[in-house]
Amino acid sequence: MTQEIDLSKLAPPEPFDEARDKAQRARLMTVWQEPPGWKIITAVNNSHIGKWYLLTSFAFFVFAGILALMIRAQLAVPNNDLFSQQLYNQLFTLHGTAMMFLFAVPIFEAVAILILPEILGARDLPFPRLSAFGYWCFLIGGVFVCGSILFGVAPDGGWFMYTPLSSNTEYSGLGADIWLLGLSFIEVSSIAAAVELIVGVLKCRPPGMRLNLMPLYCWYVLVVAGMILFAFPPLIAGDLLLEMERAFGWAFFDVDRGGDPMLWQHLFWIFGHPEVYIVFLPSIALIATMLPTFAGRPMVGHSWIVLSAIGVAFLSFGLWVHHMFTTGLPEISLSFFSAASEAVAVPTGIQIFCFIATMLVSKLRPSVPMLFAGGALAIFVFGGLTGVMVALVPFDWQAHDSYFVVAHLHYTLIGGMLFPLMAGICYWYPFVTQRAMNDRASRWAFWLMFGGFNLAFLPMHWTGIMGMPRRVWTYDLSDGWAVLNMVSTIGAFVFAAGFAALAANVLWPRGKAPLVARNIWNAGTMEWSGEVPGKPWGARSIPYIHTRYPLWEQPGLVEQIDRGEWFLPDAEEGKRELIVTDILDARPLYVQRVGGPTFLTLGSAFCLGTVFILATFHLWSLALAFGAGFIGFTLWWLWTGTSEIPERPSKPVGRGLTLPTYAQGNRSPGWWAVFITMTGDMTAFMGLVFSYFFYWTALPDFFPVAAQIPALHWLLLGLGGLIVGWLMSVGARRQLGQGARGTAMALLLGAVLAGFAGLGAWAFAAHEAGLDPTVHSFDAMVWMLVLWMGLHLLLNAVMHVYVAARIWADICNPDYRADLMNLTLFTHFLALTAIVIFILLAVFPMLMGAV
Repeated sequence: MTQEIDLSKLAPPEPFDEARDKAQRARLMTVWQEPPGWKIITAVNNSHIGKWYLLTSFAFFVFAGILALMIRAQLAVPNNDLFSQQLYNQLFTLHGTAMMFLFAVPIFEAVAILILPEILGARDLPFPRLSAFGYWCFLIGGVFVCGSILFGVAPDGGWFMYTPLSSNTEYSGLGADIWLLGLSFIEVSSIAAAVELIVGVLKCRPPGMRLNLMPLYCWYVLVVAGMILFAFPPLIAGDLLLEMERAFGWAFFDVDRGGDPMLWQHLFWIFGHPEVYIVFLPSIALIATMLPTFAGRPMVGHSWIVLSAIGVAFLSFGLWVHHMFTTGLPEISLSFFSAASEAVAVPTGIQIFCFIATMLVSKLRPSVPMLFAGGALAIFVFGGLTGVMVALVPFDWQAHDSYFVVAHLHYTLIGGMLFPLMAGICYWYPFVTQRAMNDRASRWAFWLMFGGFNLAFLPMHWTGIMGMPRRVWTYDLSDGWAVLNMVSTIGAFVFAAGFAALAANVLWPRGKAPLVARNIWNAGTMEWSGEVPGKPWGARSIPYIHTRYPLWEQPGLVEQIDRGEWFLPDAEEGKRELIVTDILDARPLYVQRVGGPTFLTLGSAFCLGTVFILATFHLWSLALAFGAGFIGFTLWWLWTGTSEIPERPSKPVGRGLTLPTYAQGNRSPGWWAVFITMTGDMTAFMGLVFSYFFYWTALPDFFPVAAQIPALHWLLLGLGGLIVGWLMSVGARRQLGQGARGTAMALLLGAVLAGFAGLGAWAFAAHEAGLDPTVHSFDAMVWMLVLWMGLHLLLNAVMHVYVAARIWADICNPDYRADLMNLTLFTHFLALTAIVIFILLAVFPMLMGAV
């Protein structure tokens, strides 16, 4: 049962005992210390993974920045032949790809993994090994994609990879496959991080920190991670369709075979426009966290900011068509999406006005972070104004695919994301390194970046209005763009010099510099409660939080945490432990044990990455072998690091509070991780459903003759097998709860056979109807839906065998059956997917008169 915390009923803290404190600290150090030497690659601590993420993201930013300077060098003068047209296409494609996929989103995840546990006053995030796995996926995928330019096979179709050029292997070559499979692999890390962050915010808040007391940064993390969960899967679905056409000739985007290249644009921009706000909102979160510190007071309009961030997230999913105003869509669509594009300015403006109001009602302390934040607001507001312009259909028709859009994009992204990020680096640098940056060098860096940026991108508005198209390789002197392009090129190099100055300031060795004072900025949020020098365990004891700015509003809190007066001050059992709380009121539920350092996450990511790389070159047998290795490493990781039976059912955690040491069902973070992951999976599946109905609305002959519709009786038989498999899984959970271990294992294995029998009936129905996925888009969609179910049934089979083995080993038993309950949740989603596919294959064609 959940427990209410009442300070008046908690036992008073034990008198401070120096010997006890020393022993507790020693045990915590043993449990939470990072591995020594080269074994540091097995670390899973959020402090290490966050730093690695941060440095790797900036490495890709530098790579993309160098490509940008090469682009500007090519455009500096008319009729330039510095780079060939083919190489130039690769440069701008990789520049956009790296900036959007390898920097803009991963940098949010890097910062969140690094500082979120400390802001929450927690020890770590709930799945530290998942964070490590996500990082290694990101690194391997990023090196694969970016390294392709060294071999002359980089993607060259733009960061949007529009069909039909990208679906035609003769035009796009190997680069498109590298883009598709490499980025699909990178998206695995993004979704893994999103699951980690959502569960971390919802379930790992300290006792007492109700939702309305969460720091603004935590709200933004929750909103943005949720957006990733709904924005990235449609792109994964699109990647799957495009790669199936490229690799096997399936008919999705070829007009001659009933395909439609417009489908790719829809799937891409359903991802692509929320992506802009996925990039923007986390950086605004940094300003929302820093501003109260330098204002010396709480943020004005806290609740309004939260509601506005949610509003921006909601509206962002209804704007994607404003990237497609010139594609010949109906006027009613243009009007709706234009209005939605204008409407998003309202919640965005509320956040900006709250920031301004906070500054107006306080005496703002001048600082380098606030200098970057002020520059960010100035640039972003200007970019927002041009955004209102391109949201208007008549203007967009004139400016579409011109350098005006390039200027708008960079004003929005660099003002809305990069400058706030630089502010955050200057602000949290003492938190991460416990040393101070050179203030004067940082100011020089700001003015070089601010001046260079405006010098580079402001002229592009005029260049675009004068007719210069995007992605142009060269131009003639008579076009009249030469002076403006030279100015932009000079500005780009000035901006690069400013960034180089800041990077040098950040990376300058300061090993002999004095440590900074604790809470150097006099902030009110919990990350500044950490000890100096820092310890690997996060919070010495997990506190009770009942205010929004605990360091300001809870006197003596830091000293109480240091003395171990709150919860989990010790690690008697030698386990890494967190307190899991409920979602709404942060009432403590149980003590979660999390995995420590391991090489398994690296092995799992390496094998999965190799699968994607080998698939790029169509080396299917080797890909299957490494796929088996991925499954092996992952199962080993799960077997040794999750749902372990505790040595005792409950334990005292301090102040007279005793909590369980095991949880299952919706009390467990693992259950929520499965639920959130499957929500993302269903979103990808909805991308396929969207594709099905897109073809139906766009193609008058989408449904073939009745003889080519899969037979109803086979489809019903297949659905029956899948539903029987689901019911057997549910029955296994009940049987195990009643102590019937043998029956539970038999039902689990029977569920696998029933599922594959159902899939076989569907595949036979499609084959009997003569459907060939290389002939027509209807055939391809039917087989894609069957393939989707097949892939999930393979995963389902692995999970069922794994849980059956856990039951046989008595790790999963009537009292401790979290694994089986998580599996049952997965099968609920699988059954829902089967029902929807049956409707698409049998019911909808019948309603449309195709049979």
